[in-house]
Amino acid sequence: MPKIDKEQKFFDFSDYGRGPAVFFSNLLKSTSVSPVQVTIWFGIIGILSAYAILLENYLIAGFGLILKSIVDAMDGELARIKESPSYSGRYLDSIFDSILNLIFIMVISYKSDSSYWLAFIAYIALQLQGTLYNYYYVILRHRTIGGDTTSKIFESKPPAAFPTESQTTVKILFHIFRVLYFPFDWVIYRFDASAFKIRQIPNWFMSMISIYGLGFQLMIMAIMLSMGFIEFIIPFFIGYSSLIIVFTLIRKLAIK
Repeated sequence: MPKIDKEQKFFDFSDYGRGPAVFFSNLLKSTSVSPVQVTIWFGIIGILSAYAILLENYLIAGFGLILKSIVDAMDGELARIKESPSYSGRYLDSIFDSILNLIFIMVISYKSDSSYWLAFIAYIALQLQGTLYNYYYVILRHRTIGGDTTSKIFESKPPAAFPTESQTTVKILFHIFRVLYFPFDWVIYRFDASAFKIRQIPNWFMSMISIYGLGFQLMIMAIMLSMGFIEFIIPFFIGYSSLIIVFTLIRKLAIK
């Protein structure tokens, strides 16, 4: 957890890929491989995982989803190791996550004979769950000494590009990112608009909320695929969203 102060580190159930990501990123430190290239790798792995679902190779698909989570963590680690931050990489990472989530859900819907409108609801559910986790995580990072303060819940305009990237590319990716994420950010903000007044978010709460992190979501999906429970994935993630109400109530009642 490089973005928060060490005293605020918590056990993140969704961040199981961090250890391997650090290891492999260090192997790439002296190579010409860029963080954006790693981002493209996890996009390709995601597409191949979806294809494996179509072929009903569910064990391979499950492995691919876990591998995607590991490689997903590598681009940020490699950027830190090489000291090459990039807004293009940041937005591309999030765009790929959103699009791949939609692809996973739609492919699962097709193979499980589920209706596409239910699949779209499940996609919205996935995005809201991840947004809730990111919402509190951003607040935590703003509240800790030495924490990251560059991330925001709402971003109204594209940032100035780093010298190593194109401003035009940053602008294009920013606007795509905003279209994909702004509706979910707004909904979650309305659920708990007073969260920014919190003095400190306890570690136990962040650990609890981390079951909504993308890595944990994909792990659940991978396990259910591997066990042959593909027809239960869409209803599960729809029902899983009920915890949004539970988590926000716990925050409002127990954390001031």
